[in-house]
Amino acid sequence: MELGLEGRTVIITGAASGIGRACARAFAAEGASIALIDIDYDAGSFLQRELAAGGSCMFVPADITDAGQLESAVQSVAQAFGGIDIAVGCAGTSGPVGVPLRQVSVSDFERVMSVNVTGQFLLAQQCSPFLKLSDVGAMVLLASDSSFVAAPGMVPYNASKGAVLQLTRALSVELEPDGIRVNCVCPSVVDTPMARADLGQTSETFAAQEYPVQTAAQVANHVLYLASPVSAPVNGTSLVSDYGYLARSSFPA
Repeated sequence: MELGLEGRTVIITGAASGIGRACARAFAAEGASIALIDIDYDAGSFLQRELAAGGSCMFVPADITDAGQLESAVQSVAQAFGGIDIAVGCAGTSGPVGVPLRQVSVSDFERVMSVNVTGQFLLAQQCSPFLKLSDVGAMVLLASDSSFVAAPGMVPYNASKGAVLQLTRALSVELEPDGIRVNCVCPSVVDTPMARADLGQTSETFAAQEYPVQTAAQVANHVLYLASPVSAPVNGTSLVSDYGYLARSSFPA
């Protein structure tokens, strides 16, 4: 399938690792110009050198929870590439995992919401004026199957991903008159450094788990589809990638 991404400018937050890095590589393989946004300078610089060898790529270090830093980063990208066609929000944090509600600090809760929700809001706020000028303006946010279901010991993460789901819907309605589509991808467990650390796994032990684990590259394929002109009629939706678990009833019958 021809996705129509060649020559398009794509800005990706959380691009230095995990799903963000997989998305950067996938868009680059389609011939897009890539702008990497991440707080990790070393990893971001390394990926920039890798992708620049095969096409156009720049890295701008920035904290997505800082409005000033993100504004400066987006402006730099738009100036360097002459605009922005697609924005992908991959930056995220899991926060405290396996921690009972009464042991979750306010600062921990606020940090998760700041990265996972406020960061996506700021990305939309700063990129939308440029996406409006594109004939294919699109945003794809990374949510989670935790946008729909919850696990004990993950209140901040569950709450934040539920917010990203509704933020996606709100943005799709708000930005539709400007010709900007907004969708989100909601994967279950993905083999990333963050997930390994949270669950105490390695890439080898992940493969032996009873539950299915997807790769970051598989999630990136979903992002490419939703970001591309091929999915032009798709707006305000969530693509759940969880091997069908959400559809299963837990009723013991």
